[in-house]
Amino acid sequence: MRDPFKNPFKVSEAARHAIWEMLVPRDIDAFLAADWSLVAGDFVEDGFLGIDARRDVSPDKWRLAFPTLGAYRDEWLRQAREFAKLSFAEDPRTAIFTTTTLEDIEIEGEMALVRKKFDGSLKKADGSTDVMRWQTLYYCRLHEGWWKICGFTGYLPNPMG
Repeated sequence: MRDPFKNPFKVSEAARHAIWEMLVPRDIDAFLAADWSLVAGDFVEDGFLGIDARRDVSPDKWRLAFPTLGAYRDEWLRQAREFAKLSFAEDPRTAIFTTTTLEDIEIEGEMALVRKKFDGSLKKADGSTDVMRWQTLYYCRLHEGWWKICGFTGYLPNPMG
């Protein structure tokens, strides 16, 4: 059984190790704190692009929801603040880590394609569940010596098809 809190990449796999740290624990902790400043340095602002696949397999329905990093930041903060208002019957940090899988990072030179998947749910205090079942393709690049996010296609169905 995999430990959802443990980086699956060895420190010797520096690029993959760093990307996992950026996209799993740092991203989760920043979201739960609703604190963009914790992840702001993880993005390349110039040329940033975010696509919302709207949990649909058809690219015809996908939207250019985040043409700038600022647009994405604003939506990320909105979602984080809304999430913070919810009450859960379990520790949300543990539940999010448990639903998150990031084990596939393809690197070519100074670019990386990262597959992050969510498959599970969080139990709410009222007895309902918040289903987390989607995936995101992150486009990362080595920028000024650090791996950073330069774009993504998110809210893809998981599984596809």
